[in-house]
Amino acid sequence: MASPSTAWDYTAVELVEGLRTVGLGTGDTVLVHAGLERLGLAKECRTPPEGSVLLLGALREVIGPNGTLLVPTYTFSFCRGELFDVQQTPTAGGPWSPSAAFLECVRRHPQACRSHDPIHSVGGLGPRAAELLTDVAPTCFGSGSIFDRLRRARGKVCLVGLDLGEASFQHHVEEMVGVPHRFRKLFTGHIRDAGSTRKAGWVYNVRILAENGAPDSARLECIAREEGTCRAASVGRGEVLAFDCEEYFQLLSRELARDPWYTAKGPRGNPIALEDCRVGSSRPAVTLPANASMAELITGLWRLPRHLISDAYDAALQALATQVPMTIHEYPSGTDCWTWIVPEKWTCHEAYLETLDGHRLFSTADHPLHVVSYSLPFEGTVSRETLLQHLHVHYRLPDAVPFIFKYYERDWGLCCTKEQRDRLTDEQYRVVIRTSFSQGTLKVGEVVVRGQSSETIVLCAHLCHPTQVNDDLTGVVVGLEVMRELLRREDLRFTYRLLILPETIGSLAYLSHHAELIPEMRGGLFLEMLGRPYPHSLQLSYSGASEVDRCFTLALRRHDPHGWTGPFGAIIGNDERQFNAPGIRVPMLSLSRVLEASHPDWPYPGYHSSQDTPEAISLERLADSRALVLRMIDTLENNRVPLNRFSGEVFCSRYGITIDWWKETQATRTLFEIMYQVDGTRSMAEIAEGCGASFEAVKATIDELLRHGLVTLK
Repeated sequence: MASPSTAWDYTAVELVEGLRTVGLGTGDTVLVHAGLERLGLAKECRTPPEGSVLLLGALREVIGPNGTLLVPTYTFSFCRGELFDVQQTPTAGGPWSPSAAFLECVRRHPQACRSHDPIHSVGGLGPRAAELLTDVAPTCFGSGSIFDRLRRARGKVCLVGLDLGEASFQHHVEEMVGVPHRFRKLFTGHIRDAGSTRKAGWVYNVRILAENGAPDSARLECIAREEGTCRAASVGRGEVLAFDCEEYFQLLSRELARDPWYTAKGPRGNPIALEDCRVGSSRPAVTLPANASMAELITGLWRLPRHLISDAYDAALQALATQVPMTIHEYPSGTDCWTWIVPEKWTCHEAYLETLDGHRLFSTADHPLHVVSYSLPFEGTVSRETLLQHLHVHYRLPDAVPFIFKYYERDWGLCCTKEQRDRLTDEQYRVVIRTSFSQGTLKVGEVVVRGQSSETIVLCAHLCHPTQVNDDLTGVVVGLEVMRELLRREDLRFTYRLLILPETIGSLAYLSHHAELIPEMRGGLFLEMLGRPYPHSLQLSYSGASEVDRCFTLALRRHDPHGWTGPFGAIIGNDERQFNAPGIRVPMLSLSRVLEASHPDWPYPGYHSSQDTPEAISLERLADSRALVLRMIDTLENNRVPLNRFSGEVFCSRYGITIDWWKETQATRTLFEIMYQVDGTRSMAEIAEGCGASFEAVKATIDELLRHGLVTLK
């Protein structure tokens, strides 16, 4: 045991007695948070390691060789955009405080191990350390974290000189219970272990930054002491506290069930509204005329900086909701969408680059794309070399500002034309990026037209690309126009849903929270990039052989002779990937007007850039695409399986359905080929596919046979 020191206001004996008084004993597994300074430090002692050795010796005497000691070796590396080296990255807090010296003393011990958490790592000594700290789940406080393992191992937490609210275990309870003032956020970066580096993502349950969400554990500490869950002992000028993790979990869970704001400063409120108030709402005013045309929809919406979760995106969706009956689904930041997590809301107040003498070179006031979507805030003077590492230009167009996004990769960045970048010759520049991250809600607009069956066809388009038109405002307006037409119909077989959403995460949010609808989804069509002067391109579903694939392909061939098809993933990639993905397998196709992948301008000139403007698209092409989608729907609606009520070949002359063989030889041959395939096993689309006829020709033949009672439909 460490010898007493007169430089401290306590002795090793007092520490041991205090630790035993709060319930620590032989064989315990204990996580220790240290605030040695609060126990009292004599003025003549300025050597932090002395206190750390004192505490470490006392703990080892109390828990013995069969006990396991854990300490927080937090670094917040991923939060700071830094690499986390398991062996080398020191504990945050500085080397010269006695408490940090204690934590580092444990971390650097030759027999210690450390968890790979790049934000809240934990170091440990003892027989259970490796078991608890190895292969933890990639979450700071959630299921599978070290705190979750500690609770299940009936471990304890000890606070030396600290208040109860300074125990990180509280955040584990808050995450598992779910409190409104905290939400889960993904951080990404690199972890180095024994010289090997890997990329990783880690989830941290962060608090809202509104003052109401500030931690306040005064009530919790009071009741925990009263009920005996938290035990205390006086040592030096302060106290040692300890609690059993499971007992504490049950206590705090109970209190949070009564009041979800129990561990926050408050007053309670809507966290989204509180965050909007903190950041400052910048929702633009958008007014669309009733029954707005496609031209009016594009004119009213295209200039909006419709970032993934942003005020402008919300304003655009709300404006669209005035045009058709629409339900808007909301998914708060931090929500799990299967393996994905809904990111934060992002607000860009301003961003610009200027010379050191104040000459502004470009700004988001010139064009919203001059900043990377979801850029971190940054203000400072940087070298030209550093600037170029964070300055993005279009990969192909020298006079266009690119659309660059970093939704989950935390970094700051600006965008400009290649021509602007090439003119940057100064040694240093001033960068200003004023952005805010806050808890928000991802929004998905849903328009439903009910049919006779609950079997559903899904149309889908994304609204999120800021100040861009062809990608994919064109898909949105075509989809809206199609739904307007379907709303006027009363004899639909299928139910139709139009989903207007942010790309990728929008589909995942909707599907993961409407899993009960997936079995009813017969198929779908993603609509995108429909305004350019190219033939229609139809990308098939993952299976490529569904009824929807057949019907939509037949409709394309009839409507657009120059249109072409490609297998799944060969033409373009968007939200159809989520519907076709494992565990879902809804056959969703994709309709677009793009160049072939081998073309140097694929998918079209101006893609993901400031050149994607209304001038680059044609309203006539959008109207034509609307007509094609409706033809596809009509084909699917009419695709039935004809069941023959005749045997042998039909005596056509008897029913007056013969065609002059000599004048229309091919038509006569096609007629008999169609009738020959009518046996109750093939749909009209399959028959058309089998005999090389148009769907319309097959339907006309079946309608004639129906008129004479020679077939029925199933």
